Formats: sequence, structure tokens, C-alpha cells
Amino acid sequence: MVYFRRHASDDPSQTEPGRGALNSYPTSVRAKIRAVLIAVAAAPPKRFAGGGYWEAMKGEMSGWFEIRADGPGRHHCRLFCLLDYAAQGREKPLLVVVDGRDKPFRTTLSASDYVAVRRMGQEYLARNPRSVS
Repeated sequence: MVYFRRHASDDPSQTEPGRGALNSYPTSVRAKIRAVLIAVAAAPPKRFAGGGYWEAMKGEMSGWFEIRADGPGRHHCRLFCLLDYAAQGREKPLLVVVDGRDKPFRTTLSASDYVAVRRMGQEYLARNPRSVS
């Protein structure tokens, strides 16, 4: 498991959007999500059932995976991940945490949120070797 780190030419501070999102979540949510990340990373690729926490996305987000966890204050926290089979210098596929969002209960993320997540994914995939931490 790795975190996407923005390349210095795209973001001089080289932020890590997925790690930043995860670290902004409440402690209980971080613990749930980290447990899911560990379980997914330990399972054979594309074989983790998920139990409602790990979901393959559809439509324009096809190819993406979402980790879902509910937090206090009736918030839904989401972490967006890719499975990378083409990373140079890696023998096994990478579970890449790319970005994250949270939203109030019973709302949906906006189309612009999904566009922003996909842009981060495109930025990640544009370089090989990958920019990760």
C-alpha cells in the first residue's frame, strides 16, 4: 500500500491528497479505514470482498475503488484508491491511496468532486516510476 504524492512540478509542496484526507478524519474512522487498507493489501488483488467498506466503483469512476466509513456527526468518509499493475520496479500490484472526501449523511458527492479525484488519478498515472510515498 502506498500514498500518491503529487510531483514537485505539479505541486511544489508535494502534498499527498489521500493521506491528508485520511488524517483529517476522526480517530475512529481512521482506524476503520486503516484496517480495511491492511486487509485489502494482504488479500490477492481484486479478491477482497469488502463487507461494505471496500467497493468497486462504476460508470465514470470505473477502475476506482472506494473505502467507505461512517463517522460521528452523521458524516460519510470516503477514500479513493487504485490498483496499479503497471508501476515500474514493483513486483506486485500497488494499492494506491489517491484522494479522499467526506460528506454529510444522505448526500452525494458532486460531479466536480469526482472530476477532481479522477484528475489526481490521471496525474498519478502520468509518471512511471510512480510518485508515491
